[in-house]
Amino acid sequence: MSSYKSTRRIWDISQVLRPGLPVWPGDTEFSFERTWRMDEGSPVNVGRMTMSTHSGTHADAPLHYAEDGLDAASMELDPYIGTCLVVDARKVTRRIDVADLPQIDSVDRVLFRTWDEFPHDEWRSDWLPIADETIEWLALQGVKLIGTDAPSVDPQDSKTMDAHKAVLKHDMRIVEGLVLDDVEEGRYELIALPLKVGGGDAGLCRAILRELGDD
Repeated sequence: MSSYKSTRRIWDISQVLRPGLPVWPGDTEFSFERTWRMDEGSPVNVGRMTMSTHSGTHADAPLHYAEDGLDAASMELDPYIGTCLVVDARKVTRRIDVADLPQIDSVDRVLFRTWDEFPHDEWRSDWLPIADETIEWLALQGVKLIGTDAPSVDPQDSKTMDAHKAVLKHDMRIVEGLVLDDVEEGRYELIALPLKVGGGDAGLCRAILRELGDD
């Protein structure tokens, strides 16, 4: 058995999937039940889950906002692995504009922290969206993935989905519902692989940040 232990610190930035998990109003509630139980004589425990494809921490597939977009099983994984910049946007009001960004220098992935404390136990609709002009500007800098601790890059009541359309225009990727409470602004390695769901409009992620090495 390997005794390898990495000396690089890891931050788990995923939500816990559980009954009571806040979900988008009207979407499928998360549920879990034991279908086989060791305390009832089964040799193993087995459970069954019911959930939305957008439960907890997840990566939107282009199919979510484009009728002919890629599904979760068809997305390339490269955007979800590599160096990222975490931006502390907690002092921003209304929406994240280009003027609110720090210097973006040679980074392919940008994650935004907007909550002082992530709302694990309640649905909040007052999150900080991202302006479509900001996404356009980030795309010009070579950014290919945008992450946020909010449930969406657009406001809850948006009908035009301007931020999502800007992401689609530049073939970028989105990860939503990150938990960044314990993460300082700066550079990290992101690993946030979406589940390979055929026909899925999103893929749930176990997302982590890892301290960058010296190489």
